[in-house]
Amino acid sequence: MTAAEFTKFTPYEPKPDEEYMNPAQLAHFRKILEAWKAELSDDIDGTIHAMQEDATLFADPNDRASQESDMALELRNRDRERKLIKKIEETVSRIDHEEYGYCEACGVEIGLKRLEARPTATLCIDCKTLDEFRERQVAR
Repeated sequence: MTAAEFTKFTPYEPKPDEEYMNPAQLAHFRKILEAWKAELSDDIDGTIHAMQEDATLFADPNDRASQESDMALELRNRDRERKLIKKIEETVSRIDHEEYGYCEACGVEIGLKRLEARPTATLCIDCKTLDEFRERQVAR
């Protein structure tokens, strides 16, 4: 899930001559990130409760294997979400330290539209494209 999937948040509309990453913009992105983190945390808690309730001992080995496979998949998904929560927390920390919205590689503005699509972005689109190109070259 990306923050863009939050239908309750409307994209930030900057006013003419508005300073980039002003307090209103930072508050907007903090609100998105905190709502995203809360939703992920609720999903993780729900999974834990569901797994505890669904822990059934099946006599049939095929049923038991299917249940274990489903649980393993669910745990992998939740682990991915746990890592995303950590990234969200790091992003909120960047907001707190007034470092949010600027590329970690070159220092330019990441841009509001990119941050709306991926609020945890740390690279501008040019640096991210170059980074992905390098990854593909190493993978060969």
